[in-house]
Amino acid sequence: MPIFELDPVDQIAVAAVGQPGQRQFFLLASGAGRTLTLACEKSQIQALLVRLQQMIETQGIERVESPAAAPALEPGEPEWQVGEMGLGYQEDRRMFVLVASQGAAGDEGGSADDAPSVRFWLSHEQVVAFSKQAETVLTAGRPLCPRCGLPMDPAGHPCPVNNGARPIF
Repeated sequence: MPIFELDPVDQIAVAAVGQPGQRQFFLLASGAGRTLTLACEKSQIQALLVRLQQMIETQGIERVESPAAAPALEPGEPEWQVGEMGLGYQEDRRMFVLVASQGAAGDEGGSADDAPSVRFWLSHEQVVAFSKQAETVLTAGRPLCPRCGLPMDPAGHPCPVNNGARPIF
């Protein structure tokens, strides 16, 4: 399995392309003279943010104001679709590592062992800045219904709370 290393990352960000409700999400990073664009699902970014928040608290990292943002990364042609993400912390380096691997393609007998992966090494400051930036991108979509928590379309929202049905998550 090919493993790419961006150690350390110069920049990391999330981008969304398209209209709310139809957006495509990308994980973007640059470092070691390379820029990567990986396609991903909104739910993967949401789960990553939850885990990042937990790890930030566990490590006792203070949320300080970030310095001025670097120029925004623009998504290019994705290298692959992210299938799995993992997050870790290396105590002796005081750095976070985010691992993104391509999902095992269900065709032609591909296995997870053959899937490429990339390791993004992030400082505390980069993790805090990435967390804030990604949250901004995620919340720029459709507004959430205050009653059921589902996204609302401009044309209307068939809220399950109004008809007695509850959404199943």
